[in-house]
Amino acid sequence: MKAHDGMYIDGAWRPAAGSDTIEVVNPADEQVVGRVPAGTAEDVDAAVRAARAAFPAWAATPPAERAARLAALRDVLDARKDEIAETVTAELGSPLPFSQAVHAGVPILVAGSYAELAATYAFEERVGNSVVHQEPVGVVGAITPWNYPLHQIVAKVAPALAAGCTIVLKPAEDTPLTAQLFAEAVAEAGVPAGVFNLVTGLGPVAGQALAEHPDVDLVSFTGSTAVGRRIGAAAGAAVKRVALELGGKSANVILPSADLAKAVNVGVANVMSNSGQTCSAWTRMLVHDSRYEEAVELAAAAALKYGDRIGPVVNAKQQARVRSYIEKGVSEGARLVVGGTEAPRPQGYFVSPTVFADVEPGMTIAQEEIFGPVLSILRYEDEEDAVRIANGTVYGLAGAVWAGDEAEAVAFARRLDTGQVDINGGRFNPRAPFGGYKQSGVGRELGTHGLAEYLQTKSLQF
Repeated sequence: MKAHDGMYIDGAWRPAAGSDTIEVVNPADEQVVGRVPAGTAEDVDAAVRAARAAFPAWAATPPAERAARLAALRDVLDARKDEIAETVTAELGSPLPFSQAVHAGVPILVAGSYAELAATYAFEERVGNSVVHQEPVGVVGAITPWNYPLHQIVAKVAPALAAGCTIVLKPAEDTPLTAQLFAEAVAEAGVPAGVFNLVTGLGPVAGQALAEHPDVDLVSFTGSTAVGRRIGAAAGAAVKRVALELGGKSANVILPSADLAKAVNVGVANVMSNSGQTCSAWTRMLVHDSRYEEAVELAAAAALKYGDRIGPVVNAKQQARVRSYIEKGVSEGARLVVGGTEAPRPQGYFVSPTVFADVEPGMTIAQEEIFGPVLSILRYEDEEDAVRIANGTVYGLAGAVWAGDEAEAVAFARRLDTGQVDINGGRFNPRAPFGGYKQSGVGRELGTHGLAEYLQTKSLQF
């Protein structure tokens, strides 16, 4: 794993405009594993100009050829999956088995799904006396987070490429090495120069310059709701399109008829995986009064099993943030069942898997996104109460429903104000749309709905 000391612009690694660099730190041992350039507005401008110049030819490239480049990219990522997993583990601290299965494996699936979709999607249709044509929106500014560094890149870049857009990527400063590896894969896959460009740097500098650049037609951002608001405001001032995948406080609703042990164990695993750094994590577990204490005992036992298998959170700031939420939960009267603020290891940014019981819907830990391995268990009296609690936050990204009868679970799921609901532990589907209601975002990722974000529509009347 060797860090590049330049930016990937117009098909080549070029020196950065400035001399400042960003240290990449392994959060598991606090050791520096690399350095990348801190991009400036000048670097962003060069990348956008390259993307703009490459756009006409790429937009005119037949979908079958774009599909072929995506298939080649999928194959390169697959061939380098071990290197990807090791890189994510080094800069994010994720346990290697999780990096192999999820951080490396899922993006390969997503890239493959868009290779297939680009070859089969109907970019044109006849509607009465009109031909409705879908064409690429233009230059995309993609700003991605650190929690799933490669997946979030592929979830934006793959549909943009399939649509015929060109891209400038600004990855999170905590995990830029994975982005550099992806740029190498793009080159190896034969994607033409200028179609994909990479600028590493800090959000307030490179990210802001990209979001506000007048030659960027669409900003696709994944991250906090607070930053999403600022990007949305800047884009609105320029009448520019945005796709925002933001925060979540998802409910895992366990109905009385459910297999309680399975629902709780899967729910705890969902929260603790990736050290709780998942926007769609089911961080609120809703259990009926009649089974509440049994669920608390099961959750505590399941969380304790994660003690030696969970990785660190991404940095010291995030560690302090998660600990402050745990302290807030205790101070507001929630019952700390397992975990707490004490560090489980002397080195690294680790947080103990934590479970709270007796959490009231209005408590801070039941309303705000913590982004750490912290589960809140809430009780409900009946179905109406469960719906009220589940929908009672500003977020609406994901969720889960468990019931002995699938039809019962589906009926309840339809009442949830959220973009995606897993029924009795439903499996990940790379073709299903992902995105939120309310303050969880604008737009969708994955599948045809994700592709549509990068297209604009023209109708021809005859």
